[in-house]
Amino acid sequence: MSELTSLTIAEARAKLAAKEIKAVELTDAYIQAIEAANDVINAYVTVTGDKAREMAKASDARIGEGKAGALEGIPLGIKDLFATRDVHTQACSGILNRFKPKYESTVTQNLWDDGAVMLGKLNMDEFAMGSSNETSHYGPVVNPWKASGSNQQLVPGGSSGGSAAAVAAHLCAGATATDTGGSIRQPAALTGTVGIKPTYGRCSRWGVVAFASSLDQAGPIARDVRDAAILLRSMASTDSKDTTSVDIPVPNYEASLGQSLKGMRIGIPKEYRVDGMSDEIEKLWSQGIAWLKDAGAEIVDISLPHTKYALPAYYIVAPAEASSNLARYDGVRYGLRVDGKDIADMYEKTRAAGFGTEVKRRIMIGTYVLSAGYYDAYYLQAQKVRTLIKRDFELAFNDVDAILTPATPSSAFAIGDEALAADPVAMYLNDIFTVTVNMAGLPGLSVPAGLDAKGLPLGLQLIGRPFEEGTLFKTAHVIEQAAGKFTPAKWW
Repeated sequence: MSELTSLTIAEARAKLAAKEIKAVELTDAYIQAIEAANDVINAYVTVTGDKAREMAKASDARIGEGKAGALEGIPLGIKDLFATRDVHTQACSGILNRFKPKYESTVTQNLWDDGAVMLGKLNMDEFAMGSSNETSHYGPVVNPWKASGSNQQLVPGGSSGGSAAAVAAHLCAGATATDTGGSIRQPAALTGTVGIKPTYGRCSRWGVVAFASSLDQAGPIARDVRDAAILLRSMASTDSKDTTSVDIPVPNYEASLGQSLKGMRIGIPKEYRVDGMSDEIEKLWSQGIAWLKDAGAEIVDISLPHTKYALPAYYIVAPAEASSNLARYDGVRYGLRVDGKDIADMYEKTRAAGFGTEVKRRIMIGTYVLSAGYYDAYYLQAQKVRTLIKRDFELAFNDVDAILTPATPSSAFAIGDEALAADPVAMYLNDIFTVTVNMAGLPGLSVPAGLDAKGLPLGLQLIGRPFEEGTLFKTAHVIEQAAGKFTPAKWW
């Protein structure tokens, strides 16, 4: 059965089309893999086995009739942030206890319309707030990778840790994820998988539980660049239900793979060489530059001068929007309700019991920066900085076609790391290379590029012009071809 779960989406698609395997067979193999591994890895918060088998059976029928969709019979995991009709959707928070929506998110509906099969809902940081998948109401996800000679459990990154771990451990063929400040790219880098945050507006946000509405964007995590390209084509669409969705045709991203990089100009921003950056990250970055140069690209040094303000500005804008978005969870209509002596007491008790520590922290920060007397000093200033960050990229893209940077400041760290637990700012620094992309609304992709001295995966990040995801896939494919693919040694 492990032979079936080791197939990439592209490989499984070909075998299904040739009728060498059946969708039901493929789905059963994944369900068995989940049953064997999930108690240890904790990637799934609910497994929809019966539903998956029904969907796979329908896929086999469509394949038999010659009516196969673009993802016909491909088993996927869905981040718990996406609404799935009549199936557990809680953003991994206690406050949405037992919530099952009566509607489907646009992104997941697009996947089902293309024939994909739902294996279940994936673990994540509560309300997507976290960089390690340790804030989940359902406990931390365990990274399938372990350091050489060590049995220590590592984080898979966050907030899409369940998505990244499930893809890396072959517990799904691919997964949906979301990225507000790095929540696709950082876990992809820490698990040796490929993750892309598309341009803001490329994928509909309708039916996706909101964290920070001007920053949130859905995207895929996959085993390789080709699979990520296949998934994004199905996920992306215009949507009249989402006013921020952009009406631009979705190209065939897969067609961009294998194209020449000759004549391309790749920008290397000096500001991403941060203090204390490890020699391994520096070496990896230099290796990536060399690979792109060998492929015919021209390397150009660029400056993004406002990069140093991105993280503090992000941690004002994102919590501000979160404090507004999360005000709707009050125990009145759905989810958790803790009774009180009156309605105000019920609100307070419900929110105190339902929200986790990190979510409460961000709600309080957000409420503070939006309050009278502080709005101008914090929120308004942060929005001005955001405009400057966007302008930096616009000027850079007058001269280059894409930008290459590290994806993370380090490889995966230990679950329960005491220094990070004691200092939230130290945890926030894990997003130092990724938040600028969200602030500017640009596409960003993380591709595995090597292993560190401990044998753990490291990723490189490519940043592109708005709606030029194809350029990122083309460039990432070159890095992937040079670096090879990375799979953890099975211990679970």
